[in-house]
Amino acid sequence: MGCCNRRCGLIAGAVIGAAVAILGGILIPLGNSVIEGTVKKEAVIEPGTTAYENWVATGVKVYRQFWFFDLKNPQEVLQYGARPVVLEKGPYTYTTRYLPKENVTFNNNHTVSFLLPLGAIFEPSLSVGSEEDKVTTLNLAVAGAYTLVPKPLHPVLEMRIKATNSSLFQHRTVKEMLWGYTDPLLKDVVGLFSPYNGTFDGYYTVYDGKEDISKVGTIDRWRGERSLSFWSDKYCDMINGTDASFFPPFVNKKKPLYFFSSDICRSVSASYEETVNLKGIEVYRYSLLPSTLASPVVNPDNQCYCRDKKITKNCTLAGVLDISTCQNGRPSYISLPHFLHGSPWLRENVLGLNPDEQYHKTYLDVEPNTGFTLNFAKRIQVNMMYGPSNVITVLKKIKDYTIFPVAWLNETAMLDDETADMFKQELISRIRMLEVVQQSLLGVGLAIFAVCLISYCVVRRSSHQSKFV
Repeated sequence: MGCCNRRCGLIAGAVIGAAVAILGGILIPLGNSVIEGTVKKEAVIEPGTTAYENWVATGVKVYRQFWFFDLKNPQEVLQYGARPVVLEKGPYTYTTRYLPKENVTFNNNHTVSFLLPLGAIFEPSLSVGSEEDKVTTLNLAVAGAYTLVPKPLHPVLEMRIKATNSSLFQHRTVKEMLWGYTDPLLKDVVGLFSPYNGTFDGYYTVYDGKEDISKVGTIDRWRGERSLSFWSDKYCDMINGTDASFFPPFVNKKKPLYFFSSDICRSVSASYEETVNLKGIEVYRYSLLPSTLASPVVNPDNQCYCRDKKITKNCTLAGVLDISTCQNGRPSYISLPHFLHGSPWLRENVLGLNPDEQYHKTYLDVEPNTGFTLNFAKRIQVNMMYGPSNVITVLKKIKDYTIFPVAWLNETAMLDDETADMFKQELISRIRMLEVVQQSLLGVGLAIFAVCLISYCVVRRSSHQSKFV
C-alpha cells in the first residue's frame, strides 16, 4: 500500500511539474503579447503617451559641436598655388533643439503636422574658447561668387573683388562664420548657417501610428510635399523613414533604418553595427555605410546625386554631396568629417586631414523594443569649392579645383541618468521580470516533472523486482 501511495505521489508530482512547465510556456506568448500591446500603446504620437512627451519637446540636451579648419599657409596658396595646410580648431559647443515643436496639429488621416524651431545657445564650459576666437579660412563670398558667376562675367567679379579689397581667404570670428556677417563683396549677410536662430525646419507631417504602429513617426510630407525637388530624379527625391529621433517599435536589426535629414537634403539608411550597453539599457547601434556617399561607379543608386561632372571627376569622386540646389543656390558640398570614406584626391589637395571612423562616423543607438533613439552622433562637414582662373587675381596661381573643408559639426545627445533609470523602471525591468517568471516556471516545472518521472520509474522497477524475490 505504501509503495502504491509513493507511486501515486510521484505521478501527481510529475503532473504538477508538467502543469507548471505548461503555465510557463503559456506565459511566454501571453507575456510577449502584453509587452507588445503596452509598447504599441505608448509609442503612438498622441497626448498622454511616452512617445508624445519625448517627441513634442526633447527631454535631453542636444548639442552641436563645431570644429573649424584653420588655414596655416594662406600666402603660400595665393602666391605659389601651394596646397592648403589646415589644423582643426574646436570644439565650439551650442545647445540646440531646446525649443518644443510648434503649430502641432492632429489631422483626420492619422497624421500630425508641426514646425521645428531652430535656435543655438553658446556653451562656454564645453568649448575651447569664446565665440570671438578667430580662424583663418575660406572667404565664403569669393568662393561662392566664383562658383555662381558665369566665366564671361569674371572680369566684373574681378573688379568687385579688387574694389572691396577681398581675397580668397579671410580672418573671421567663430560667431561670424557660423551665424553670419555682412560681406563687403556681396553686400549681404553671409554665414555657414545663416539665418538660423528664429527660423524653422519644416513644415513636417508624420504618421501618428494609431492606425498602423509600423508607420509611427514616418514622414508623410515635408514642406507640404511628399517628395523633394532638389535632384530632378524620382529615386533621389524620395522622402523615406522618420527624422531619426525615433523609429517604429520592435526594430529588426537585419533590416536598415531609413531617415530623412534636411541638413543634407536627402534620405539615407543606417545599418546595424553592434549591440551596446547604454547605461544598463541594451541598444542597437546603427551607422551609415560607406556606400552612402560612394561614387556612382561603386553605388549606381548615387548617380542622380552627381550634378557637376567636372568637379566630381566625371562622377567618379566619392565622399561629397553637392547640396547647392537646396541651399537657395549657395554653393556647398557636404561630406563626413575629414572626408571620411571619401576619395584620396580630396585629402591630397588639402593637407592636415586625418579621418577616423571612431570620431567621424554618424551613428544612432536605438532601443529595439520601443524604437526610441537614446543616443546619437550626427557628423557633417561643410565644404566649399574654388579653382583656377585666368582673370581673377586671387585665383591665378591656383592649379586645380579644390574642395576646401571649412568646418565640421557633431550634433549629439545622450539620455541622462534620470531618464535612463525611468526608462529601465517603466519598461526594461518589467520585461525582464516577466521573462524571469516565464523562465522560472518553465524551468522549475520541467525539473519537477523530470525528477518525479525518474523517481516513479525507479520505485516501480524496485517494486517489480521484489515480487520475484
